[in-house]
Amino acid sequence: MLRSISLICVPFFTLQIKNKMNNNDVLKKLRVALELRDDDIIEILRLVKFEISKSELSAFFRKEDHPNYKDCGDQVLRYFLNGLIIYKRGPMHDKEKPQPIHSKPSFQKDSDKRHSNHTKPSYKKRDDKPSPDKQPELNNGDKPMRRRVKIDSVDKP
Repeated sequence: MLRSISLICVPFFTLQIKNKMNNNDVLKKLRVALELRDDDIIEILRLVKFEISKSELSAFFRKEDHPNYKDCGDQVLRYFLNGLIIYKRGPMHDKEKPQPIHSKPSFQKDSDKRHSNHTKPSYKKRDDKPSPDKQPELNNGDKPMRRRVKIDSVDKP
């Protein structure tokens, strides 16, 4: 006779699944991926004129259950990302700075356009007639003549 044996599977460990990443996780992952130290991150934040102490920064990298854990706010992460761009690429030149989004384009009336300081682009004047050196020779005024080239024969030894 066979007896049915029922086994109860008990997991030896439980996985904690985290669905969302917070700003602290993003900051931690960027720190590891770019191999940045605390001094590097403080320097990056100084590039965008944001001062933070080493102890405040280390609070962002602690575990959530630690008593000195501190949430990384959106503003700190935004300053870090902007500073990281400057740190990697260099500062932006004046000509490359984008126009602010909140400014509206100004529309001028036709009468106001005459008085604006806008200058027209200067174009190089084009000659309608080609120079006489480059003008092809004409045979009876119909078609350009083919140029005959004299080829010297080379004597073979």
